[in-house]
Amino acid sequence: MKKRAIISLFDKDGILDFAKALIELDYEILSTGGTAKLLSENNIPVTNVSDVTGFPECLDGRVKTLHPNIHGGILANRGIPEHMEQIKKLGVAPIDIVAVNLYPFKKTVLKPGVTREDAIENIDIGGPTMIRAAAKNWQDVAVIVDPADYTTVIEQLKTNGEVFKETKLMLAYKVFKMTSAYDALIASYLAGETGADIFPDSFTVTFDKVQDMRYGENPHQKAAFYKEIGTKFSGTLAEAKQLHGKEISYNNVGDADGAIAMIKEFGDERPCAVAVKHANPCGIGIADNIFDAYIKAYYSDPVSIFGGIIALNRPVDGKTAEEIAKIFTEIIIAPSFTKEAIDILTQKKNLRLLELPDIAKPDTKEMLVYKKVSGGLLVQEPDLSLWNDDEFEIVTDCKPTDAQLRDMIFGMKAVKYVKSNAILLAKDEATVGVGPGQTNRITALELAVKYAGEKAKGSIMASDAFFPFDDCVKFAAESGIAAIVQPGGSIRDADSIKAANEAGIPMAFTHERHFRH
Repeated sequence: MKKRAIISLFDKDGILDFAKALIELDYEILSTGGTAKLLSENNIPVTNVSDVTGFPECLDGRVKTLHPNIHGGILANRGIPEHMEQIKKLGVAPIDIVAVNLYPFKKTVLKPGVTREDAIENIDIGGPTMIRAAAKNWQDVAVIVDPADYTTVIEQLKTNGEVFKETKLMLAYKVFKMTSAYDALIASYLAGETGADIFPDSFTVTFDKVQDMRYGENPHQKAAFYKEIGTKFSGTLAEAKQLHGKEISYNNVGDADGAIAMIKEFGDERPCAVAVKHANPCGIGIADNIFDAYIKAYYSDPVSIFGGIIALNRPVDGKTAEEIAKIFTEIIIAPSFTKEAIDILTQKKNLRLLELPDIAKPDTKEMLVYKKVSGGLLVQEPDLSLWNDDEFEIVTDCKPTDAQLRDMIFGMKAVKYVKSNAILLAKDEATVGVGPGQTNRITALELAVKYAGEKAKGSIMASDAFFPFDDCVKFAAESGIAAIVQPGGSIRDADSIKAANEAGIPMAFTHERHFRH
C-alpha cells in the first residue's frame, strides 16, 4: 500500500521542498485549505482531506481533520493485528507522516490591542489533536511540528526507507513540549481575561529560551536563560538588546535584573543611576542630569562598584561614558547610548552594553516572583509598594526636615533591594553606606557606618524591618546619623522611640517591611 503523509500548516516555511521529496519517495500527500492550495499551485500532487473524509471543511475551517478516516489512520497501531483488521474493514488507510503546525496563538495575543475574539479564534483544535494522536502512536508515525526537522526525516527515508525509531521518539517529545506550552499560554491568557486566582491548585507556566549560558552559578553547572511570554513583561532584562561585549553569564543575569528593578523603583521622573554587586546595591544616585547621578552612585562606594553592573534611566552620553570607562565594570544597561558613548565604551572588549528602552517601566502585579526550592516552588506577588501614606507616622517629638523626608523616601526605595537584614544610609538622594545580609540589624548598621565614614554624619538611616532593640538608635546617634526611617512593629518600639527622643533624632515608622532574601 502506498504510504501517506498529511500536511496542514500555518507556517509553510520549507514545505514545498519537503512535499516534493515525499512525492519522489512515492508518498501520497493529504492536505487542507491553504496548504493544499499552495501545493497544487506548485504542481505537487495533493489529495484534499475532504475527499478522504467524505465531508466538506466547515465552520470557517474549524472542522477539517476531526474525522475517523484521519484519526483512525494516524492512531492505528501497526503492531496490533486487531487494529489493522479494523481499519481495513472500515476502509481507513494508515497515515505514516503528520506534518502540522499550529495557529499562532502567541503571536496573536502579543499584538497591541488584540481582541478576545481574535485570541479565541487563534486557538487551534484540529492541529493539536492530530499531532498528539501521531505522537501517541510515535513508533508508527513520524510527526513533524518543527520545519527544521524536514531535512532529517527526508534523509532517513532516503537512506533507510523509514524514519529511525529514536528520531520518531524525539519528534513525539517535541509535540508534547509544544502542546504543553501552547495550552499553558492559552490558560494564562484566559486567567487574565477572567480574573482567575493567580495561585491555582495546579500551577503551570511557559517560558521561551533566550539563550544557553556558558555555565551556571559555577563552571561545572549547566544553565539557560528563559523569558516569560506576554506584553505585560516588557521592560525586563529578557527584552534588552546587547550592543557590545561578551555573552552575559548566569550571575550577570541575576545582578542585572536587580539593577533594572532598582531603576524601576525610582522611575524616570529624574535622572537616576544605580550600581549593583552580587545582587546588592553598592551605589544609587539621583540628580538633575545623568552624569551627576552616576557620580553620586559611584562615590557612594567606589571600591565595591569595581566589577559591578551599572544601570541608568537616561541615555548614556559621551561625558558619562568617559567616567564609566575609567573603572572596571561588567555591564552597562541604559535606555540608549549616544554614538560618542558607544565609541568610548566599545574600546573595552569585554564590557557588555545592554540597551533597554523601557528600563524604567514599572513592574505589574502579574509579574510573579518565583523561588525554586528542593522539591517545590515558592510563588509570590512582586513587592510593588513602598508604604501606605495613611500609615506613615512620625513617632518622635523631633520632626524631620523636608530634605530628611525626601531622603527617607529615597532610603526606603533603596533598602528594599538590599539583602536582609539590611541597613542603608542616604544623604542628598544618594547612598553613602550599605549594610547587607547580616544576621542582625546592629551588625548591618555597623557595616554601613564603616563604609560611609564621615559621610554617615547628617545622613538618614533606612531599615528593611523593625528594630527589636534600641541599640540601633543609640549607635546611630553616636555615628552622627540625623534621622531614621523604619517599619516599626516591634514589641520594643517604645524603647527605640525613647532613645531617638533622647538623642534628638526624628524617627518615622512606615508600618510596612521589605524583607529580601
